[in-house]
Amino acid sequence: MSFSMNVASPEEVKALVEEQVKPVPEEMSELQKAANQNVSAIMEMDVESLDKRKEILKSIESFGLSTMKASSNKNSLLQVSVGNLSKQGDEGSRVAKGLTELQTHLKDLDPSIIDFAKTGFLGKLFNPLRAYFQKYEKADSVISDIVTSLEKGKVTLKNDNTTLQIEQQGLRDLTKILRKEIELGTLMDEAIEFQIEQAKTRGEDPDKIRFITEELLFPLRQRVMDLQQMLTVNQQGIIAYEVVIRNNRELIRGVERAKTVTISALKIAVTVASALYNQKIVLKKIEALNATTNDLIAGTSKMLKVQGVEIQKQAMESSVSVETLKVAFADVIEAMDSISTYKQQALPKMRETINQFKELAETGEKQIQRLEKGNQVNLLSN
Repeated sequence: MSFSMNVASPEEVKALVEEQVKPVPEEMSELQKAANQNVSAIMEMDVESLDKRKEILKSIESFGLSTMKASSNKNSLLQVSVGNLSKQGDEGSRVAKGLTELQTHLKDLDPSIIDFAKTGFLGKLFNPLRAYFQKYEKADSVISDIVTSLEKGKVTLKNDNTTLQIEQQGLRDLTKILRKEIELGTLMDEAIEFQIEQAKTRGEDPDKIRFITEELLFPLRQRVMDLQQMLTVNQQGIIAYEVVIRNNRELIRGVERAKTVTISALKIAVTVASALYNQKIVLKKIEALNATTNDLIAGTSKMLKVQGVEIQKQAMESSVSVETLKVAFADVIEAMDSISTYKQQALPKMRETINQFKELAETGEKQIQRLEKGNQVNLLSN
């Protein structure tokens, strides 16, 4: 049988059960042989022998009876066990209730429905991220308790499946016996009917034919019908067991997903929500900074545009013009020429003045010498 993850339908399970309980060719050969032997014994019996008739009647009456009783007991147990165990999957069970509570908490903690960018008075009064994490911390312990409860429920479901599989295998074994007994009874029915027609053709004792037909073939056929009904009941029981077992497996997988994937997804969502919230704050600050920078650049550019022109204009206006420089240079040259002319004209006068001062100095010197001599004479006289 190939591996498959597909869940079989009840019809497929029934077909599988029928295939599993059907006698194999070797068993069919043995059943055919047993049927021929039994029919031969019936056709060869002495109808006048009361003991022989009782022996064969007793065999017919007890045929398949023990298997039917055992199957009936199994099916009675099935009604109780499956009835109780199937409640593990209803709305009131530990696992179903835990999964429902977990789903409620997860929905309440879904970060995608939280407005982390809340503005206005409430946004300033309450930090959305802090409020969210407070809610998560409160729910975290509850979720942990739910997961613990789910784990206990999973263990219970596994134990239930073990019990169910044992009961199912017992019912399957009884069903295989039932199927063999039905095959044997059917083969005997066909063989007896054939032998009766042959006996009629041969003109054998009508009382014997009537006894075999009414006292043996009729109850045998009834028993085969009863066995077929019990076979159907058993097959339904096996299917019921299988459905409950598979439902329990689905619940077990659901618990595993809740413990691993779902809880991990919650923790990741909470962490990512925090990171995204922090990123949003930083992004807003960057946007504000960029806006300020853009304003500065725009203002500076405007200042450069206006003030730069003014500076250039000022620079141009405050510079000495070429014409002014020409006039200045002409005045300087003219002044220098006047100085040169003055010097040329002043030199002779200066020479004359020097000579005059020289003559004055010589006259003065003579007078001083005369005074000095007079002073010396006066000194001698005294």
